[in-house]
Amino acid sequence: MSNRLFQGLVYQMKDAVNRTIGVIDENGVVIACSELGMIGEVRDEVTSNSISSEEAFVFGGNTYMYFGTAPAHEYAVFVSGSDEEAKKYAALLSISLNGIKQYYDEKYDRSNFIKNVILDNILPGDIYIKARELHFNADVSRAILLIKTTTKTDISAYDVVHNLFPDKQKDFVININDTDIVLVKEIRQGITTADLEKLGSSIVDTLSSEFYTHAVVGIGTIVTGVKDLASSFKEAKVALEVGKVFDTDKSVITYEHLGIARLIYQLPTTLCEMFLREVFRKGSIDSLDQETLFTIQKFFDNNLNVSETSRRLFVHRNTLVYRLEKIKKLTGLDLREFDHAIVFKVAMMVKKYLDSNPAKY
Repeated sequence: MSNRLFQGLVYQMKDAVNRTIGVIDENGVVIACSELGMIGEVRDEVTSNSISSEEAFVFGGNTYMYFGTAPAHEYAVFVSGSDEEAKKYAALLSISLNGIKQYYDEKYDRSNFIKNVILDNILPGDIYIKARELHFNADVSRAILLIKTTTKTDISAYDVVHNLFPDKQKDFVININDTDIVLVKEIRQGITTADLEKLGSSIVDTLSSEFYTHAVVGIGTIVTGVKDLASSFKEAKVALEVGKVFDTDKSVITYEHLGIARLIYQLPTTLCEMFLREVFRKGSIDSLDQETLFTIQKFFDNNLNVSETSRRLFVHRNTLVYRLEKIKKLTGLDLREFDHAIVFKVAMMVKKYLDSNPAKY
């Protein structure tokens, strides 16, 4: 528990109360006080004799009242004086400070709880028990956004993201390591994956434009139930890993939209090499220059439509047909045929995957 929270409230209330007020911990040490010079004083006799009392009590000219989680009674508040007004002030302060403590503890424990869930550091059988203890709504829909910073700056990306989401009861921002930050976002009815992608883009733009920090965001699927947050986190990690290979120009990658790239990424490299040898004639894939590869990509982007592709490339239709015939002679695949086009598309993705992992093969 941070003593600064106690000191902040004590400082705000000192003028209204117009008495010396403060807080002592379970060791009898004054940890917050309207008179700063009293901070650090030790009052052992108070804690040893009276800290278990359920009511306000007077000792040494001050009125005390405990607060905290019973029966431990970690803290006590004190107000100078022994009159009825001092007792009322002590009661009000204990209620206020206990509310702050409970909020702080629940928030801190909830963040640690969620971190343990997504990192698989808690037994499945203990998840719902702990959730009930923390009054954590375990049955709402949530999604994981994994934010990875790729440049180092003096700005804390965690603090930036944390400040972007002020509703600390519904959304949780968790620091995983120096580069990875997790946003656990509660999903209201009607929110879609497209909305999460917009949110991811907003985070990336804020970090980049205002704090000169480059970042990428991986988004897991929307899950219902706290136990499945671990799965959404793993999906967000896979999204970033696959995106690093196949979608290098994107800063926000969604697991649901990975498509066949997700399957290729999980294949053994030996199987991928075998596939390329079987699909392409020896050396044919390496003989394709950048202009030809660009033409192929545009042909795929326009759904294998020759007329539309030639228009987009600003070339004559016959020129495009000539290029496609050239590709057919080199590789043995006619991209105007759907089945051949699928094989070629997958093969190019497999080659890209192998090129990104030279150590694996």
